[in-house]
Order: sequence, then structure tokens, then C-alpha cells
Amino acid sequence: MTQGRPMRADARRNYERLLKVAAEAFAEHGENASLDDIAKRAGVGSGTLYRHFPTRQALLEAAYVDRIEALGARADELAKELAPGEALAEWLYELAVGTIQVRGMKALLGSAVTDGGAAALTVCGAVVKGAVARLVVAAQEAGALRGDVEPIEVLRLAHGVASAAELAGAGEKEIRRYLSLLGEGLRGAGG
Repeated sequence: MTQGRPMRADARRNYERLLKVAAEAFAEHGENASLDDIAKRAGVGSGTLYRHFPTRQALLEAAYVDRIEALGARADELAKELAPGEALAEWLYELAVGTIQVRGMKALLGSAVTDGGAAALTVCGAVVKGAVARLVVAAQEAGALRGDVEPIEVLRLAHGVASAAELAGAGEKEIRRYLSLLGEGLRGAGG
């Protein structure tokens, strides 16, 4: 994000549109997605794109962090809207779908990990781990999830479901089924 003064409202909108379009373009076309096309699809000039994101790597990293932070915020929304067990199940579904969509971008950030860009990945890990911990504790307290299940185990299992679904070319319906089967095995006595 541009540092220094707070962004004007129009600059903020441009930044947010660029992130959204970039995430879509990187998911569709990989690391070599055209930056000029991203700017055009976002309705801004190339100069605006480079003012916010001076390098392709900066844009990749920002798009990845933005998607993960949205998943973290979604956990809190679901916790307010649904019963604890349902909130966890729905968030895991959205996480699995998001993991498949974002996986391409995550792989593209490999060089950032070795070139000092690991901070973004650390931030993303903290966001996801914090979100799952809140949902798991709430589901356990409600009796909808076994008390001996650790949040990291739930994340690993959801990652496994996403990986299996991706390898099988499964769609969203199948992901829901896989997570339902997983959830049945994790259900607490009260769920």
C-alpha cells in the first residue's frame, strides 16, 4: 500500500479495484498476467498501477494478502450470523474454495520468501490461524466440535480437502460434500 499520507477516496477506490482485478488475473493467467491488462480492466492507467505497486512482485503480494485478510474478516461475519458449528463449516468451505483460487498466487510468491518478502506470508498465516482458532473454540464451547481437536489440525484437514478437490477437479458441490464428511468425524457430542 502507498505509504505516507492517507489516500484520497478516489485513490483508495483505484487501489482496491487494482487488487481485485489483479487477484482475478493472476488466478486466471498466473504470474505473467499482463499488468497493462490489469490496469485496463480496473479502469485506471498503467501509471496509476505502478504508483501503487512499483513491481509485479509488490502487486502479487498485495493481492494475496488482501484475499487472505478478507477470509479472516469473513470468519468474524459468519460467527455473528450462524451457530458456531455452522459458522466453522461455512468458513472452512470458503477457505477451501479460496485456497484453490489463491494457490496460484501463493506459489508465485516463492521468491518473496527467500528475498525478504516473507512478512506478507507471516501476516497471512496469523490471520488464518487466528480466524480458525476463534471459530474452533466457539464450536467446541457449543458442543458442535470435539474438544480434543486443535485449530491447526482443522486447518490442515481443510487444506487436505482443498488439495484433494483440486487434484480431482472437483467443484464447489464436491468440496461441500468432502467437508461435510470431515465435519461428521470432528463433531462433538452436542453437535
